[in-house]
Amino acid sequence: MFLEQIQKANDIKNVDPKDYDALAEEIREFLIKSISVTGGHLGSNLGAVELTMALHLSLNLPEDKIIWDVGHQSYTHKILTGRRDGFIHLRQYGGISGFPKREESDCDAFDTGHSSTSISAGLGLVKARDLRGGKNTIVSVIGDGSMTGGMAYEALNNAARIDTNFIIVLNDNEMSISENVGGMSKYLNSIRTSDKYLNLRDGIYYSLARSKKNDELIERIRRAKRTIKSMVVPGMYFEDMGITYLGPVDGHSIPEMMRALKEARKVRGAVIVHVLTQKGRGYEPAIKHPARFHGAEPFDIETGLPAHPRTTANYTDIFSTVMCKLGERNERVVAITAAMPDGTGLKRFRNMFPDRFFDVGIAEEHAVTFAAGLAAGGMIPIVAVYSSFLQRAYDQIIHDVCLQKLPVIFAVDRAGLVGSDGETHQGIFDLSYLSMIPGMTVMAPKNKWELSDMIKFAVRLNAPVAIRYPRGNAYVGLEDHREAISLGRSEPICAEKEVLLYAVGSMVRCAEQVREILKSKGLKCSLTNARFVKPLDAEYVIKAAANHELIVTMEENVESGGFGQKVMSVIENSPYANKVKVMHVAIPDAYVEHGSVDILKSQIGLNPESIAARILSVMK
Repeated sequence: MFLEQIQKANDIKNVDPKDYDALAEEIREFLIKSISVTGGHLGSNLGAVELTMALHLSLNLPEDKIIWDVGHQSYTHKILTGRRDGFIHLRQYGGISGFPKREESDCDAFDTGHSSTSISAGLGLVKARDLRGGKNTIVSVIGDGSMTGGMAYEALNNAARIDTNFIIVLNDNEMSISENVGGMSKYLNSIRTSDKYLNLRDGIYYSLARSKKNDELIERIRRAKRTIKSMVVPGMYFEDMGITYLGPVDGHSIPEMMRALKEARKVRGAVIVHVLTQKGRGYEPAIKHPARFHGAEPFDIETGLPAHPRTTANYTDIFSTVMCKLGERNERVVAITAAMPDGTGLKRFRNMFPDRFFDVGIAEEHAVTFAAGLAAGGMIPIVAVYSSFLQRAYDQIIHDVCLQKLPVIFAVDRAGLVGSDGETHQGIFDLSYLSMIPGMTVMAPKNKWELSDMIKFAVRLNAPVAIRYPRGNAYVGLEDHREAISLGRSEPICAEKEVLLYAVGSMVRCAEQVREILKSKGLKCSLTNARFVKPLDAEYVIKAAANHELIVTMEENVESGGFGQKVMSVIENSPYANKVKVMHVAIPDAYVEHGSVDILKSQIGLNPESIAARILSVMK
């Protein structure tokens, strides 16, 4: 077993080259077997095995640096840096992360989790290297999907100005460049990056550049070179920016990859190595169903089917159904996603109303301003996006939507703790960052019926609205409590005295369980569904302060700037400021690591038992 030879970084260099293919197959077998048990990102990792091996064979880690865009394709990298045994607890609490983590290994150069960041980070490492007089190699790996994000092009524009080596590996699994120019491309690459070519180019160009009299000659040479290349060389877009292009290269041929990387290291400036790979390679179900195996739950290896099929609709399913019904009833309703039609539940809407569905790629900033334009043109745009990804478009929400009071609706999925994806994906800030924006209405449903009602309410409101809902099965409790939604009004569920549990969204279900514990201890306990974080129901808060000894605000969001602090502000400015106690149940001021949601809630005191214990200690 060749994998046994890999115990630490650079051990792969001790493997005989004739055994590289066998090692690649062992890695794939290990990944399939391991992820079938723990879940994780499978398709992207199966496609990047040889690419990763070639990088490790060509570089010297940790001195040389690899920055993985998003980072969900870094599993082979983790294996080759001595973390294979940690895969038994992959993405579990206390186990290794599914993304690069600097604190996990000195071979992880940069923490990632969101898209289109690797070129910017890599360029920063390049300039730090140069300023400190270093000679190490910096490689940023970015997928063709991530190249749809505007930040990648901002970084490329900046990278075109440097005159020291910086390698960008474009991992393309869509065969976007036709094969008929591949042979010519390889031939030209071998000439353009040979020592003779580089020496000639650099010698002529830099000698001429030192003389101001040769500006016209330099420009003539440049124009002639561009004219010839534009006829035969793929990647001219990058070349015209001033970035050397090499490729396309077979990303499953380790020798080809190593040769390309060797030539790339000779380039004085930024260089793109365009690598063609197959997502899901080596496992047929992952090839046929790339979306399912992007972030897979545990599955049966033989069939590829989930080991624990869902039997209950989740919130994304409810959103999907409501969207289709709205699309049928209102021709002004349009849907927007940033490269996640499956994850956000818009696939059915796309199939039913293709002309009113827009996938803008991994470009959240553009998605929001595009939605603002649609709204200004008379449409009702609904932007479906994960909470942690909406953060990337904060300026656009303020400047392009709310400032103009445009009726854009944000369906904020994966709000609250999401679990195994960890810090970069926990949706724990949205109540704070959205509710501080003037003109924004922020809601959260307690169950599946209320999500449906809130979406319909938002369509009628004709104003900016954000509806945040969690990952996982939709709550089916409290079905009898379906009071019509009124702007800025809470929904009392149980009215008693002593303690008020004032909960928002997913925490209403938790509050029910807390109330049962408190009742068993003899406490009289009210329960109210807040519904709105903004506008806050200040009238209800003041009335509650007059009738209770303790108000407990409950939210699956950071405490800072959140629902609880807004409630506290109302009370502090009321006649009851010194008469009622207020307790905030929220996520502490910290990033929450990966692990199951139940374990994470227990660790941070967001589970019913911990909350009840805190309340009882105050009410003694």
